[in-house]
Amino acid sequence: MAFSFLYPARLRRSGGRVLVSFRDVPEALTEADDRRQALAAAEDCLEEAVAGRIRRGDPIPPPSRPAAGEILVALPALMAFKAALVVALDQAGITRARLAGRLRCSEREVDRLLDPRHRSQHARLQQALAALGKRLVIEMHAA
Repeated sequence: MAFSFLYPARLRRSGGRVLVSFRDVPEALTEADDRRQALAAAEDCLEEAVAGRIRRGDPIPPPSRPAAGEILVALPALMAFKAALVVALDQAGITRARLAGRLRCSEREVDRLLDPRHRSQHARLQQALAALGKRLVIEMHAA
């Protein structure tokens, strides 16, 4: 099953500011002075909201199809890797301890891989996903 990390966002003007909201991640709200700043803030806001979900153990929702007037905001690469690992663990229905066994590492290392603030190595995250029968595919889109 494919799982994307491109989330639709709505930008709207209010009182001279550009407000950004995500219907799939309702806690992700931000604003800026102009559209360019709002797009940068949207990516940061989405990253923080997903990091919060990972820390709290809340589910990572799959993105909806964009509606008219919405734009797609990509989750930054390292956070997308970590979110993918959380989703893969949930889909596999296995514990962190069992993943540690598959990776031949400590549970502490798995905890670091899942820690949104730890600068995990992409190669190790790829190994963890592979141990769950998954892989992360990166696409390039126009800005």
